Amino acid sequence: MPSNPVAETVASLLPRAKAELTELVAFKSVADFAQFPKSESDAAASWIADALRAEGFTDVALLDTPDGTRSVYGHLPGPEGAKTVLLYAHYDVQPPLDEAGWATPPFELTERDGRWYGRGTADCKGGFIMHLLALRALKANGGVPVHVKVIVEGSEEQGTGGLERYAEQHPELLEADTIVIGDAGNFRVGLPTVTTTLRGMTLVRVQVDTLAGNLHSGQFGGAAPDALAALVRVLDSLRAEDGSTTVDGLDTTARWEGLEYTEEQFRTDAKVLDGVELIGDGSVADRIWARPAVTVLGIDCPPVVGATPSVQSSARALISLRVPPGVDAAEATKLLQAHIEAHTPWGARVSTEQIGQGQPFRADPSSPAYQAMADAMAVAYPGETMQYAGQGGSIPLCNTLAGLYPQAEILLIGLSEPEAQIHAVNESVSPEELERLSVAEALFLRNYAAG
Repeated sequence: MPSNPVAETVASLLPRAKAELTELVAFKSVADFAQFPKSESDAAASWIADALRAEGFTDVALLDTPDGTRSVYGHLPGPEGAKTVLLYAHYDVQPPLDEAGWATPPFELTERDGRWYGRGTADCKGGFIMHLLALRALKANGGVPVHVKVIVEGSEEQGTGGLERYAEQHPELLEADTIVIGDAGNFRVGLPTVTTTLRGMTLVRVQVDTLAGNLHSGQFGGAAPDALAALVRVLDSLRAEDGSTTVDGLDTTARWEGLEYTEEQFRTDAKVLDGVELIGDGSVADRIWARPAVTVLGIDCPPVVGATPSVQSSARALISLRVPPGVDAAEATKLLQAHIEAHTPWGARVSTEQIGQGQPFRADPSSPAYQAMADAMAVAYPGETMQYAGQGGSIPLCNTLAGLYPQAEILLIGLSEPEAQIHAVNESVSPEELERLSVAEALFLRNYAAG
Protein backbone atom coordinates (compact mmCIF):
# COMPACT_ATOMS: atom_id res chain seq x y z
CA MET A 1 0.00 0.00 0.00
CA PRO A 2 1.51 3.40 -1.00
CA SER A 3 2.44 5.83 1.74
CA ASN A 4 -0.69 7.45 3.10
CA PRO A 5 -1.11 9.01 6.56
CA VAL A 6 -4.33 7.13 7.21
CA ALA A 7 -2.80 3.85 6.08
CA GLU A 8 0.29 4.46 8.19
CA THR A 9 -1.86 5.11 11.24
CA VAL A 10 -3.89 1.95 10.72
CA ALA A 11 -0.70 -0.09 10.34
CA SER A 12 0.64 1.32 13.60
CA LEU A 13 -2.61 0.42 15.38
CA LEU A 14 -2.73 -3.23 14.29
CA PRO A 15 -0.98 -4.63 17.39
CA ARG A 16 -3.57 -2.88 19.57
CA ALA A 17 -6.34 -4.19 17.33
CA LYS A 18 -5.03 -7.74 17.70
CA ALA A 19 -4.97 -7.40 21.48
CA GLU A 20 -8.53 -6.06 21.54
CA LEU A 21 -9.82 -8.74 19.19
CA THR A 22 -8.17 -11.34 21.43
CA GLU A 23 -10.17 -10.01 24.39
CA LEU A 24 -13.40 -9.92 22.40
CA VAL A 25 -13.01 -13.41 20.94
CA ALA A 26 -12.58 -14.81 24.46
CA PHE A 27 -16.26 -14.12 25.23
CA LYS A 28 -18.38 -17.17 24.36
CA SER A 29 -21.09 -14.88 23.09
CA VAL A 30 -23.36 -17.40 21.38
CA ALA A 31 -26.92 -16.10 21.70
CA ASP A 32 -28.31 -19.58 22.28
CA PHE A 33 -28.83 -19.28 26.01
CA ALA A 34 -29.98 -22.88 26.34
CA GLN A 35 -26.40 -23.95 25.59
CA PHE A 36 -24.24 -20.91 26.39
CA PRO A 37 -24.44 -18.59 29.41
CA LYS A 38 -26.16 -15.27 28.78
CA SER A 39 -23.49 -13.73 31.01
CA GLU A 40 -20.92 -14.28 28.24
CA SER A 41 -22.97 -12.26 25.75
CA ASP A 42 -23.69 -9.57 28.33
CA ALA A 43 -19.98 -9.29 29.11
CA ALA A 44 -19.14 -8.91 25.43
CA ALA A 45 -21.76 -6.17 25.09
CA SER A 46 -20.32 -4.33 28.07
CA TRP A 47 -16.82 -4.61 26.61
CA ILE A 48 -18.02 -3.00 23.38
CA ALA A 49 -19.85 -0.24 25.26
CA ASP A 50 -16.66 0.54 27.19
CA ALA A 51 -14.67 0.64 23.95
CA LEU A 52 -17.11 3.15 22.44
CA ARG A 53 -16.98 5.37 25.52
CA ALA A 54 -13.18 5.33 25.39
CA GLU A 55 -13.39 6.66 21.82
CA GLY A 56 -15.55 9.60 22.85
CA PHE A 57 -18.93 8.21 21.88
CA THR A 58 -21.91 9.72 23.67
CA ASP A 59 -25.32 8.23 24.38
CA VAL A 60 -23.71 4.80 24.67
CA ALA A 61 -26.41 2.34 25.66
CA LEU A 62 -27.03 -1.37 26.09
CA LEU A 63 -30.34 -1.92 24.33
CA ASP A 64 -32.54 -4.71 25.67
CA THR A 65 -34.12 -6.06 22.50
CA PRO A 66 -37.39 -8.05 22.38
CA ASP A 67 -35.66 -11.40 21.85
CA GLY A 68 -33.90 -11.20 25.22
CA THR A 69 -30.50 -10.15 23.91
CA ARG A 70 -28.62 -6.86 24.01
CA SER A 71 -27.36 -4.62 21.23
CA VAL A 72 -24.87 -1.81 21.83
CA TYR A 73 -25.46 1.72 20.52
CA GLY A 74 -23.28 4.81 20.51
CA HIS A 75 -23.11 8.21 18.82
CA LEU A 76 -19.96 10.12 17.91
CA PRO A 77 -20.85 13.74 17.06
CA GLY A 78 -19.25 15.22 13.96
CA PRO A 79 -19.02 18.73 12.54
CA GLU A 80 -22.20 20.80 12.48
CA GLY A 81 -24.21 20.13 9.35
CA ALA A 82 -22.25 16.97 8.48
CA LYS A 83 -23.84 13.81 7.12
CA THR A 84 -24.60 10.86 9.40
CA VAL A 85 -23.18 7.38 8.81
CA LEU A 86 -24.33 4.29 10.68
CA LEU A 87 -21.71 1.55 11.17
CA TYR A 88 -23.01 -1.96 11.90
CA ALA A 89 -21.43 -5.13 13.24
CA HIS A 90 -22.54 -7.97 15.53
CA TYR A 91 -20.78 -9.51 18.50
CA ASP A 92 -22.75 -12.74 18.75
CA VAL A 93 -21.14 -15.74 17.10
CA GLN A 94 -21.95 -19.21 15.87
CA PRO A 95 -21.36 -22.14 18.22
CA PRO A 96 -17.87 -23.63 17.85
CA LEU A 97 -19.34 -26.92 16.54
CA ASP A 98 -16.85 -29.77 17.03
CA GLU A 99 -14.23 -28.23 19.29
CA ALA A 100 -11.98 -31.22 18.62
CA GLY A 101 -11.95 -30.17 14.97
CA TRP A 102 -10.26 -26.86 15.79
CA ALA A 103 -6.49 -26.78 15.50
CA THR A 104 -6.45 -24.25 18.37
CA PRO A 105 -9.12 -23.39 21.00
CA PRO A 106 -12.07 -21.60 19.32
CA PHE A 107 -12.34 -18.86 21.93
CA GLU A 108 -8.63 -18.07 22.07
CA LEU A 109 -7.29 -15.89 19.26
CA THR A 110 -4.25 -17.70 17.86
CA GLU A 111 -1.92 -16.53 15.10
CA ARG A 112 -0.99 -19.23 12.61
CA ASP A 113 0.29 -19.08 9.03
CA GLY A 114 -0.31 -15.34 8.81
CA ARG A 115 -3.94 -15.47 9.96
CA TRP A 116 -5.70 -14.95 13.29
CA TYR A 117 -7.86 -17.91 14.28
CA GLY A 118 -10.85 -17.93 16.62
CA ARG A 119 -14.64 -17.89 16.58
CA GLY A 120 -15.84 -14.43 15.58
CA THR A 121 -12.49 -13.17 14.26
CA ALA A 122 -14.12 -12.52 10.87
CA ASP A 123 -17.82 -12.91 11.64
CA CYS A 124 -18.22 -10.40 13.07
CA LYS A 125 -16.20 -9.25 16.07
CA GLY A 126 -13.47 -8.35 13.62
CA GLY A 127 -16.00 -6.11 11.89
CA PHE A 128 -16.36 -4.03 15.04
CA ILE A 129 -12.57 -3.75 15.37
CA MET A 130 -12.47 -2.63 11.72
CA HIS A 131 -14.84 0.23 12.55
CA LEU A 132 -12.70 1.24 15.54
CA LEU A 133 -9.52 1.24 13.44
CA ALA A 134 -11.10 3.42 10.76
CA LEU A 135 -12.34 5.97 13.29
CA ARG A 136 -9.06 6.05 15.19
CA ALA A 137 -7.14 6.64 11.95
CA LEU A 138 -9.38 9.58 11.07
CA LYS A 139 -9.12 11.07 14.56
CA ALA A 140 -5.32 10.95 14.25
CA ASN A 141 -5.42 12.64 10.83
CA GLY A 142 -7.69 15.66 11.06
CA GLY A 143 -10.77 14.24 12.73
CA VAL A 144 -13.91 12.31 11.83
CA PRO A 145 -15.76 14.41 9.21
CA VAL A 146 -19.25 12.93 9.71
CA HIS A 147 -21.63 12.14 12.54
CA VAL A 148 -21.16 8.46 13.34
CA LYS A 149 -23.66 6.07 14.87
CA VAL A 150 -22.54 2.57 15.77
CA ILE A 151 -24.84 -0.37 16.38
CA VAL A 152 -23.44 -3.76 17.38
CA GLU A 153 -26.06 -6.51 17.42
CA GLY A 154 -26.28 -9.35 19.90
CA SER A 155 -28.36 -11.99 18.08
CA GLU A 156 -27.70 -11.79 14.34
CA GLU A 157 -26.64 -15.42 14.07
CA GLN A 158 -29.82 -16.69 15.76
CA GLY A 159 -32.15 -14.90 13.37
CA THR A 160 -34.55 -14.05 16.19
CA GLY A 161 -35.11 -10.48 15.00
CA GLY A 162 -34.51 -8.62 18.24
CA LEU A 163 -32.72 -5.63 16.75
CA GLU A 164 -35.10 -5.42 13.81
CA ARG A 165 -38.08 -5.10 16.15
CA TYR A 166 -36.26 -2.65 18.39
CA ALA A 167 -35.42 -0.46 15.39
CA GLU A 168 -39.04 -0.51 14.27
CA GLN A 169 -40.13 0.58 17.75
CA HIS A 170 -37.47 3.37 17.86
CA PRO A 171 -37.21 4.48 14.21
CA GLU A 172 -35.25 7.64 14.99
CA LEU A 173 -32.39 5.79 16.69
CA LEU A 174 -30.57 4.37 13.65
CA GLU A 175 -31.55 6.98 11.08
CA ALA A 176 -28.60 7.88 8.84
CA ASP A 177 -27.71 9.14 5.39
CA THR A 178 -25.59 6.08 4.69
CA ILE A 179 -25.26 2.72 6.41
CA VAL A 180 -22.12 0.58 6.28
CA ILE A 181 -22.80 -3.04 7.19
CA GLY A 182 -19.48 -4.59 8.26
CA ASP A 183 -20.70 -8.18 8.00
CA ALA A 184 -19.93 -9.22 4.42
CA GLY A 185 -16.58 -9.99 2.78
CA ASN A 186 -14.36 -9.69 -0.25
CA PHE A 187 -14.80 -12.18 -3.09
CA ARG A 188 -11.26 -13.31 -2.34
CA VAL A 189 -8.35 -11.95 -0.30
CA GLY A 190 -6.99 -8.84 -1.94
CA LEU A 191 -9.97 -8.19 -4.24
CA PRO A 192 -12.06 -5.28 -2.88
CA THR A 193 -15.72 -6.20 -3.02
CA VAL A 194 -19.02 -4.65 -2.04
CA THR A 195 -21.93 -7.02 -1.60
CA THR A 196 -25.03 -5.74 -3.40
CA THR A 197 -27.49 -8.60 -2.84
CA LEU A 198 -28.30 -10.95 0.02
CA ARG A 199 -30.49 -14.00 -0.08
CA GLY A 200 -33.22 -14.14 2.52
CA MET A 201 -33.93 -17.20 4.59
CA THR A 202 -36.70 -19.18 6.16
CA LEU A 203 -36.25 -21.92 8.75
CA VAL A 204 -38.90 -24.64 8.98
CA ARG A 205 -39.08 -27.52 11.44
CA VAL A 206 -40.79 -30.62 10.04
CA GLN A 207 -42.20 -33.51 12.06
CA VAL A 208 -43.52 -36.76 10.62
CA ASP A 209 -45.56 -39.20 12.76
CA THR A 210 -46.82 -42.61 11.67
CA LEU A 211 -47.22 -44.85 14.73
CA ALA A 212 -48.22 -44.60 18.38
CA GLY A 213 -44.73 -45.84 19.26
CA ASN A 214 -41.69 -47.62 17.85
CA LEU A 215 -42.18 -51.22 16.72
CA HIS A 216 -39.90 -54.26 16.35
CA SER A 217 -38.63 -54.20 12.78
CA GLY A 218 -38.71 -57.99 12.49
CA GLN A 219 -42.28 -58.34 13.71
CA PHE A 220 -43.78 -55.29 11.99
CA GLY A 221 -41.25 -54.10 9.37
CA GLY A 222 -42.48 -54.29 5.79
CA ALA A 223 -46.02 -53.15 6.54
CA ALA A 224 -45.67 -50.65 9.37
CA PRO A 225 -45.11 -47.11 7.99
CA ASP A 226 -41.62 -45.91 8.98
CA ALA A 227 -41.65 -42.22 9.92
CA LEU A 228 -37.93 -41.82 9.26
CA ALA A 229 -38.27 -43.33 5.80
CA ALA A 230 -41.23 -41.02 5.12
CA LEU A 231 -39.16 -38.02 6.19
CA VAL A 232 -36.31 -39.10 3.90
CA ARG A 233 -38.77 -39.21 0.99
CA VAL A 234 -39.96 -35.70 1.84
CA LEU A 235 -36.43 -34.32 2.02
CA ASP A 236 -35.46 -36.03 -1.24
CA SER A 237 -38.42 -34.36 -2.98
CA LEU A 238 -36.78 -30.96 -2.37
CA ARG A 239 -34.02 -31.69 -4.90
CA ALA A 240 -33.99 -32.58 -8.59
CA GLU A 241 -31.74 -35.34 -9.92
CA ASP A 242 -28.86 -32.85 -10.42
CA GLY A 243 -29.26 -31.49 -6.89
CA SER A 244 -31.13 -28.32 -7.86
CA THR A 245 -33.63 -27.06 -5.33
CA THR A 246 -37.21 -27.98 -6.25
CA VAL A 247 -40.02 -26.43 -4.26
CA ASP A 248 -43.37 -26.53 -6.03
CA GLY A 249 -44.25 -23.05 -7.32
CA LEU A 250 -40.84 -21.47 -6.55
CA ASP A 251 -38.84 -20.03 -9.46
CA THR A 252 -35.36 -21.57 -9.71
CA THR A 253 -34.23 -20.16 -13.07
CA ALA A 254 -32.92 -16.66 -12.26
CA ARG A 255 -29.53 -15.51 -13.59
CA TRP A 256 -26.79 -13.48 -11.88
CA GLU A 257 -25.53 -10.37 -13.66
CA GLY A 258 -22.16 -9.31 -12.31
CA LEU A 259 -18.95 -10.82 -10.96
CA GLU A 260 -18.65 -14.45 -11.99
CA TYR A 261 -17.46 -17.36 -9.87
CA THR A 262 -15.61 -20.13 -11.70
CA GLU A 263 -16.36 -23.72 -10.78
CA GLU A 264 -12.64 -24.32 -10.18
CA GLN A 265 -12.42 -21.44 -7.72
CA PHE A 266 -15.62 -22.49 -5.99
CA ARG A 267 -14.39 -26.07 -5.60
CA THR A 268 -11.25 -24.72 -3.95
CA ASP A 269 -13.12 -22.28 -1.69
CA ALA A 270 -15.71 -24.89 -0.68
CA LYS A 271 -13.09 -27.64 -0.28
CA VAL A 272 -15.10 -30.04 -2.44
CA LEU A 273 -13.58 -33.53 -2.38
CA ASP A 274 -11.97 -34.87 -5.54
CA GLY A 275 -14.46 -36.65 -7.76
CA VAL A 276 -17.51 -35.14 -6.05
CA GLU A 277 -19.70 -33.10 -8.42
CA LEU A 278 -21.19 -29.69 -7.74
CA ILE A 279 -24.97 -29.68 -7.56
CA GLY A 280 -27.48 -27.68 -9.58
CA ASP A 281 -27.34 -26.10 -13.02
CA GLY A 282 -26.43 -22.67 -14.39
CA SER A 283 -23.32 -20.79 -13.31
CA VAL A 284 -22.03 -21.00 -9.76
CA ALA A 285 -23.05 -17.37 -9.25
CA ASP A 286 -26.57 -18.21 -10.45
CA ARG A 287 -26.79 -21.02 -7.93
CA ILE A 288 -25.48 -19.28 -4.82
CA TRP A 289 -26.57 -15.66 -5.35
CA ALA A 290 -29.60 -15.58 -7.66
CA ARG A 291 -31.57 -18.74 -6.92
CA PRO A 292 -33.24 -20.40 -3.93
CA ALA A 293 -31.31 -23.12 -2.11
CA VAL A 294 -32.62 -25.68 0.35
CA THR A 295 -30.42 -27.25 3.03
CA VAL A 296 -31.27 -29.91 5.58
CA LEU A 297 -29.68 -28.52 8.74
CA GLY A 298 -30.41 -31.41 11.05
CA ILE A 299 -32.43 -34.57 11.59
CA ASP A 300 -33.71 -36.00 14.87
CA CYS A 301 -33.44 -39.78 14.61
CA PRO A 302 -31.61 -42.53 16.48
CA PRO A 303 -27.81 -42.40 16.19
CA VAL A 304 -26.06 -45.40 14.67
CA VAL A 305 -24.33 -46.26 17.94
CA GLY A 306 -26.94 -47.76 20.23
CA ALA A 307 -29.64 -48.07 17.54
CA THR A 308 -32.23 -50.81 18.07
CA PRO A 309 -34.02 -52.88 15.39
CA SER A 310 -37.08 -50.67 15.38
CA VAL A 311 -39.50 -49.09 12.94
CA GLN A 312 -39.47 -45.39 13.84
CA SER A 313 -42.77 -43.82 14.86
CA SER A 314 -41.61 -40.21 14.61
CA ALA A 315 -38.84 -38.18 12.97
CA ARG A 316 -38.00 -34.47 12.71
CA ALA A 317 -35.85 -32.27 10.51
CA LEU A 318 -34.84 -28.63 10.37
CA ILE A 319 -34.83 -27.16 6.87
CA SER A 320 -33.31 -23.90 5.67
CA LEU A 321 -34.51 -22.29 2.46
CA ARG A 322 -32.45 -19.38 1.11
CA VAL A 323 -34.40 -17.07 -1.21
CA PRO A 324 -32.93 -14.49 -3.62
CA PRO A 325 -33.96 -10.86 -4.13
CA GLY A 326 -37.29 -10.68 -5.90
CA VAL A 327 -38.77 -13.52 -3.85
CA ASP A 328 -40.82 -12.77 -0.73
CA ALA A 329 -39.58 -14.94 2.15
CA ALA A 330 -43.07 -15.25 3.65
CA GLU A 331 -44.49 -16.51 0.35
CA ALA A 332 -41.53 -18.89 -0.05
CA THR A 333 -42.27 -20.28 3.41
CA LYS A 334 -45.87 -21.02 2.41
CA LEU A 335 -44.68 -22.76 -0.76
CA LEU A 336 -42.17 -24.84 1.18
CA GLN A 337 -44.77 -25.90 3.75
CA ALA A 338 -47.27 -26.77 1.01
CA HIS A 339 -44.62 -28.77 -0.85
CA ILE A 340 -43.74 -30.75 2.27
CA GLU A 341 -47.38 -31.58 2.93
CA ALA A 342 -47.98 -32.56 -0.70
CA HIS A 343 -44.93 -34.84 -0.86
CA THR A 344 -45.38 -36.67 2.45
CA PRO A 345 -46.04 -40.33 1.54
CA TRP A 346 -48.35 -43.03 2.91
CA GLY A 347 -50.77 -40.63 4.55
CA ALA A 348 -48.23 -39.96 7.29
CA ARG A 349 -49.08 -37.10 9.61
CA VAL A 350 -46.84 -34.13 8.96
CA SER A 351 -46.59 -30.78 10.72
CA THR A 352 -44.41 -27.79 9.89
CA GLU A 353 -43.39 -24.88 12.07
CA GLN A 354 -41.64 -21.76 10.88
CA ILE A 355 -38.99 -20.78 13.45
CA GLY A 356 -37.10 -18.01 11.67
CA GLN A 357 -37.30 -15.78 8.61
CA GLY A 358 -35.43 -12.94 6.91
CA GLN A 359 -36.17 -11.13 3.68
CA PRO A 360 -33.66 -10.90 0.80
CA PHE A 361 -31.94 -7.61 0.06
CA ARG A 362 -30.77 -5.67 -3.00
CA ALA A 363 -28.73 -2.45 -2.81
CA ASP A 364 -28.47 0.36 -5.36
CA PRO A 365 -24.82 0.45 -6.50
CA SER A 366 -25.41 3.57 -8.60
CA SER A 367 -25.67 5.79 -5.50
CA PRO A 368 -22.96 8.38 -4.64
CA ALA A 369 -21.81 6.41 -1.60
CA TYR A 370 -20.72 3.58 -3.86
CA GLN A 371 -18.46 5.91 -5.84
CA ALA A 372 -16.98 7.22 -2.59
CA MET A 373 -16.28 3.62 -1.53
CA ALA A 374 -14.83 2.71 -4.94
CA ASP A 375 -12.38 5.62 -4.71
CA ALA A 376 -11.42 4.57 -1.18
CA MET A 377 -10.95 0.93 -2.19
CA ALA A 378 -8.68 1.98 -5.06
CA VAL A 379 -6.31 3.55 -2.53
CA ALA A 380 -6.51 0.72 0.00
CA TYR A 381 -6.08 -1.93 -2.71
CA PRO A 382 -3.64 -0.44 -5.27
CA GLY A 383 -4.17 -1.74 -8.79
CA GLU A 384 -7.57 -3.25 -8.02
CA THR A 385 -11.06 -2.09 -8.97
CA MET A 386 -13.94 -2.54 -6.56
CA GLN A 387 -16.19 -5.44 -7.59
CA TYR A 388 -19.88 -6.10 -6.95
CA ALA A 389 -20.89 -9.54 -5.69
CA GLY A 390 -23.82 -11.29 -4.09
CA GLN A 391 -23.86 -13.23 -0.86
CA GLY A 392 -25.74 -16.42 -0.28
CA GLY A 393 -26.36 -15.62 3.37
CA SER A 394 -28.81 -13.19 4.86
CA ILE A 395 -28.60 -10.19 7.17
CA PRO A 396 -32.24 -9.56 8.12
CA LEU A 397 -31.53 -6.10 9.51
CA CYS A 398 -30.71 -4.78 6.03
CA ASN A 399 -34.31 -4.91 4.87
CA THR A 400 -35.54 -3.42 8.12
CA LEU A 401 -33.18 -0.46 7.71
CA ALA A 402 -34.05 -0.09 4.03
CA GLY A 403 -37.74 0.04 4.95
CA LEU A 404 -37.27 2.50 7.79
CA TYR A 405 -34.88 4.79 5.89
CA PRO A 406 -35.64 4.44 2.16
CA GLN A 407 -33.36 7.37 1.27
CA ALA A 408 -30.34 5.88 3.03
CA GLU A 409 -27.58 4.29 0.98
CA ILE A 410 -26.54 0.85 2.25
CA LEU A 411 -23.13 -0.69 1.60
CA LEU A 412 -21.96 -4.13 2.72
CA ILE A 413 -18.27 -4.80 3.27
CA GLY A 414 -16.37 -6.97 5.72
CA LEU A 415 -13.82 -9.60 6.58
CA SER A 416 -15.65 -12.83 5.68
CA GLU A 417 -13.78 -13.79 2.50
CA PRO A 418 -13.76 -17.53 1.61
CA GLU A 419 -10.56 -18.40 3.50
CA ALA A 420 -12.17 -17.11 6.71
CA GLN A 421 -14.37 -20.23 6.91
CA ILE A 422 -17.07 -18.46 8.88
CA HIS A 423 -19.60 -20.73 10.63
CA ALA A 424 -17.13 -23.62 10.33
CA VAL A 425 -14.32 -24.91 12.51
CA ASN A 426 -11.04 -22.98 12.34
CA GLU A 427 -12.63 -19.63 11.49
CA SER A 428 -9.97 -16.99 10.91
CA VAL A 429 -9.34 -13.47 9.71
CA SER A 430 -6.61 -12.08 7.51
CA PRO A 431 -4.87 -9.22 9.34
CA GLU A 432 -3.96 -7.74 5.95
CA GLU A 433 -7.65 -7.61 5.03
CA LEU A 434 -8.47 -6.03 8.39
CA GLU A 435 -5.81 -3.40 7.71
CA ARG A 436 -6.87 -2.65 4.14
CA LEU A 437 -10.58 -2.54 4.86
CA SER A 438 -10.04 -0.28 7.86
CA VAL A 439 -8.12 2.10 5.59
CA ALA A 440 -10.86 1.85 2.97
CA GLU A 441 -13.59 2.62 5.50
CA ALA A 442 -11.69 5.61 6.88
CA LEU A 443 -11.09 7.03 3.40
CA PHE A 444 -14.71 6.33 2.47
CA LEU A 445 -15.95 8.42 5.39
CA ARG A 446 -13.65 11.23 4.28
CA ASN A 447 -14.71 10.95 0.62
CA TYR A 448 -18.38 10.74 1.52
CA ALA A 449 -18.20 13.81 3.74
CA ALA A 450 -16.63 15.80 0.90
CA GLY A 451 -19.06 14.59 -1.74
